[in-house]
Amino acid sequence: MHTRDQERTFSILGMLSDTEDDPIYRADCPSRTILDQIGDKWSMMVLAVLVRTPRRFNAIKRRLEGITQRVLTQTLRKLERNGMVRRRVIGGSPPGVEYAITPLGRSLQEPFAALYDWTLAHIDTIQKHQEAYDRERPPGAPPEKVS
Repeated sequence: MHTRDQERTFSILGMLSDTEDDPIYRADCPSRTILDQIGDKWSMMVLAVLVRTPRRFNAIKRRLEGITQRVLTQTLRKLERNGMVRRRVIGGSPPGVEYAITPLGRSLQEPFAALYDWTLAHIDTIQKHQEAYDRERPPGAPPEKVS
């Protein structure tokens, strides 16, 4: 017999048949927006950058190779809105802004670490599947990029 939390986890993973009363499948389920953000690669990376110490915008940007200013701004705003990051204006000339992870954001550290460990454990297998998939594509079709 599974607990309610286990049933929800199994349901999310598609291991149980979906039931009519499970809200996760509804378009208006609030968890979708939250899962969309915390599953976003930039959100995960921003939180990882902030886990040890608060940082200013440009320090975060320098640490995250490949992120644009626009995407970093959007990511920080979403994280702040969801209570995972705190924004603090620093007085001075010129004034600055510092971002810090909140206890709520820090609570994602363990699940993110588990996901990262899973990725490392399976990266070779996944890359082999990607290569096999790309080899099977029609001649002349560009290989699909993995993001």
